[in-house]
Amino acid sequence: MAWLFLFFILIPGVELALLIEIGKRIGTLETLALIVVTGILGAGLARHQGLDVLRKARLEAAAGRLPASALVDGVIILLAAAVLITPGVLTDIFGFLCLIPVSRGWIKALVWRWLKRAARDGRVRVNVSVRSEGARPPVRRRLDP
Repeated sequence: MAWLFLFFILIPGVELALLIEIGKRIGTLETLALIVVTGILGAGLARHQGLDVLRKARLEAAAGRLPASALVDGVIILLAAAVLITPGVLTDIFGFLCLIPVSRGWIKALVWRWLKRAARDGRVRVNVSVRSEGARPPVRRRLDP
């Protein structure tokens, strides 16, 4: 319940206050331009990096390996794109951090730790099935980094 409060009340309220303050300091039109530019720039960067991650995932899958790392990268990039197209300063900072490979690596490490802990505690269950081109039955693998 606390997460819902944080995501739907607290963060948008802080974002709104920051945008109002920025608007007071640099002007309304400039603030609107900042929102549009970060949205366009973020969407472009997310698209570019998303296509790169998709290419890596295809290469991993073609080599017969589970592209778990690339899939987590893809989810983080998708999250980055979502927060970058929404107006806000804090969400833009978080979104751009998700697009920088070094900081995305830190975020990915946190996500992996959370997933492992949640799987160990039984809060989340991950089943992965990979089917190759031949008539062989699906190969089941654990989702490990």
